[in-house]
Amino acid sequence: MMLRRPPAAPAPPWRPRPRPPPAAAAARSVVTQVLTLDARNHGGSPSSPVMTYEAMSLDVQHLLSRLGITKCILLGHSMGGKTAMTLALQRPDLVERLISVDISPVSMAPVSEFSAYISAMKSVKIPDGLSRSAARQLADDQLRPVVQLPQLRQFLLTNLVEVEGRYVWRVNLEAISHHLADIMNFPVFHKPYPGPALFLGGSNSPYISSKDYPEIQRLFPKADVQHIQGAGHIVHQDKFEEFITAVLNFLPPA
Repeated sequence: MMLRRPPAAPAPPWRPRPRPPPAAAAARSVVTQVLTLDARNHGGSPSSPVMTYEAMSLDVQHLLSRLGITKCILLGHSMGGKTAMTLALQRPDLVERLISVDISPVSMAPVSEFSAYISAMKSVKIPDGLSRSAARQLADDQLRPVVQLPQLRQFLLTNLVEVEGRYVWRVNLEAISHHLADIMNFPVFHKPYPGPALFLGGSNSPYISSKDYPEIQRLFPKADVQHIQGAGHIVHQDKFEEFITAVLNFLPPA
């Protein structure tokens, strides 16, 4: 299984909690190898002026080839879900199963709340010399007028890191903002992915809606669409236990 994340989301949100619930322990007993990836312009991955789904799919394909992995289960959230879908549609021979978390294979308007989030992150000013907790609190206060959901602010703040005494974002906000139209859209495909697919949304999120079902069915004819009650866009954070259970139920028998 390989995990992909959305814009401005680094690796830590996918890592196990200090005291994992029963479903997390079961996941460790079922899945033999999990690789979590930082997309280009995110986390520890290199920066790049190009940020299309085709390019990010190639990044994953190159990694699979380098690691000698001939088939995998792909799981991706938001932008990572669209990257996973792109790879599955381009190279179905590499993908045993696909899990897209709270995102559909459709285009959204490039002008969205996410462009406002990027602008808010760019505007954050933190003086040198603050402790990490004080820096995060100050950034949280500055983001609050635009990013009103506390859990979303905490999600974005996982990108705030200290480098040589200064606090910076470890995502390439310039590249992301320049390619926001590419990120909000989805490439055109005509040939469907023939394998099993799970579209796992949050009931409080609009990103997998009934109007998307025809396109999901066209490109992923074996897709199962599920929604986790009470979860928003960050499904794995809002309802962790239910998320793990849904993923485990979709995986093939051990």
